[in-house]
Amino acid sequence: MSHVFHRHCHQALPTIASGQGVYLTDTQGKRYLDACGGAAVSCLGHNHPAVLEAIHRQLDSIPYAHTGFFTSESSEALANILADLAPPLINRAYLVSGGSEAMETALKLARQYWVEVGQPQRQHFIARRQSYHGNTLGALSVGGNAWRRAPFAPLLMDTSLIAPCYAYRDQGPDESAYQYGQRVANELETMLLEKGPETVIGFIAEPVVGATAGALTAETGYFTRIREICDQYNILLILDEVMCGTGRTGRFFAFEHEHIVPDIVAIAKGLAAGYQPIGATLVADPVYNAIAHGSGFFQHGHTFMAHPTTCAAALATLTTLEQEGLVDAAEKQGKALKTALHHQFDSSPFVGDIRGRGLFLALELVADKETKQPFSSTLPLAKQIKQTALENGLMCYPMGGTIDGKQGHHILLAPPYIIKAPHIDEIADKLRITLDTCLPH
Repeated sequence: MSHVFHRHCHQALPTIASGQGVYLTDTQGKRYLDACGGAAVSCLGHNHPAVLEAIHRQLDSIPYAHTGFFTSESSEALANILADLAPPLINRAYLVSGGSEAMETALKLARQYWVEVGQPQRQHFIARRQSYHGNTLGALSVGGNAWRRAPFAPLLMDTSLIAPCYAYRDQGPDESAYQYGQRVANELETMLLEKGPETVIGFIAEPVVGATAGALTAETGYFTRIREICDQYNILLILDEVMCGTGRTGRFFAFEHEHIVPDIVAIAKGLAAGYQPIGATLVADPVYNAIAHGSGFFQHGHTFMAHPTTCAAALATLTTLEQEGLVDAAEKQGKALKTALHHQFDSSPFVGDIRGRGLFLALELVADKETKQPFSSTLPLAKQIKQTALENGLMCYPMGGTIDGKQGHHILLAPPYIIKAPHIDEIADKLRITLDTCLPH
């Protein structure tokens, strides 16, 4: 009998024993190709010696010291490198323990910014349907993942949601991709005018939507228009790159593809490649300066923020990404993986869309390719695909509710940036075998 409170109370999980490169091995000796990085986390693969060495070195020095008393060399060095990687306007990093904490920090920071500048009436956030921003109550409140929100709805703050940029489903037959992107971006302006811009704190979005909608990229010009609207109505732009950031799309920040700069951006998951739990909320100078020149105190904090050992792991991860050219590799290998997926699944009647950027890709599954009709929401398709893929020695990230929280299914892929051609072939082949088993013949 296990005394661990697992995610699913009645699920028998294999026990992990070891990992090396892109593979994990359980205690029965079965090997799995990690094609999803757990949850888009393991960007360096498993047991990278440079990160392990950095962790050991920090443990020998000082594993932990509370930030109410000390700073640390590893946290200072990590913040420096993050500021160097960010656009010139972003120069501060608030270091926490994961993605939900990073987004919760972003929300509270954004609210305090307006209090500091004398606009305490700002209390509303606008976000997007089919988004996901974390599991803490604030982050869950601004997310559009209906299934995750439902049990806790009475506890959540009110958030206004607009449409995602989801061309595969929503682009009109007479619209160009650009026209469609502008139309859905302009929903932000409509919502602002409805709420009253002077009451809105900011707009929140994932540059590439992750778990809820499956590697959903925006049309060219969409985020340019979003940034224009935020500037015009003087609200903050908060980007969630917890899943899509730290190099996964082929740029260190996913927003670089959009040629914009946010006011606040949250990163996590790949920041320390899973070797330690860490996240960061990166802040533009005007937001930081409002607090620094105002109260001087951000009314927020966590026991393990800027943890020296986690910061050492993250610093080693970022150094390795740069030294081994792995952000460029994510772009190159992402194109190769997307090509392999198209080769394998373009003829499938059940794969409606193959999308994403870099090594952040997804397949949207459909019952009818012509009409884009989804499979029945009553089918436990995501569960079946995940289990069958594991039996085939492949880890992938299937989800249901892709379209509206109930309808639709997709499979998310987010393998380590170190994958090579044989791994790409193995992912495509094992995924085909898995879908041949799980989908109708």
